[in-house]
Amino acid sequence: MIELTIADSIARVVLNAPQKMNSLDVAALDELSLAYDQAAAGVADGSVRALVLTGAGRGFCAGRDISAVNPADDDVTGYLDGKVQPLLEKMSNLPAPTFALVQGACLGVGLGLAIATDVVYVAENAKIGSPFANLGATLDSGGHWLFTERLGAHRTLDMIYTAELISGAEAVKSGLFSRAFPSEDLVERGEELIGKVAQGATQAFVESKRLVQEIRDQRVGLWASMKTENRAQAALCDTPDYAEGFKSFQDKRPPVFYGKK
Repeated sequence: MIELTIADSIARVVLNAPQKMNSLDVAALDELSLAYDQAAAGVADGSVRALVLTGAGRGFCAGRDISAVNPADDDVTGYLDGKVQPLLEKMSNLPAPTFALVQGACLGVGLGLAIATDVVYVAENAKIGSPFANLGATLDSGGHWLFTERLGAHRTLDMIYTAELISGAEAVKSGLFSRAFPSEDLVERGEELIGKVAQGATQAFVESKRLVQEIRDQRVGLWASMKTENRAQAALCDTPDYAEGFKSFQDKRPPVFYGKK
């Protein structure tokens, strides 16, 4: 159900099981992990400078595929610890800018896929939240972290207790994700922005990604972060794109970046 194509320096990963709202079983998680391995190989050989994750049909990803799960013998630890978290960490650590275009349902593991992506653009009418109260289960795949970090404890528990979903427009207004577009414009507007990034100074973007993740995960303070920025800038001085950026500014022309070290 996972499709990967590489063109114009962009790896495009599609969750393609619209009949089940792109929900993910173990086999699908393995396929998705392989797609990210292949994209990482493209980053290494220079053919990939950005990645975009999308879902086919009306929904992005409705979460775990539980259609054939028997609660009596459900190996939830094997699914979450053994499959989901390693995949999300792999996605987050891809050494290139990553994007998700989210329409319809973005729930459970689907929400985790969004959390593990650098930039998320959503349709204004997308549906985001925690439906787990209806299953006698709890929010997983990083959802507690995302909601508490961005919305605060009270709003997080309200959403979890009531299982009420919020729209993509409200999610962006609340600071959960980056931008919201009308659903009919999501792909066009997203691809336009991603295309520009894919032609940008990739190594500089990778340094910024690393810096942001360090601040997020290690709670790095201002001065320590500034020191890390200084080292990153010094490393970039030796890249062709750094030289091109300065030269193009001095020549008063648009830069032409190649994303190489």
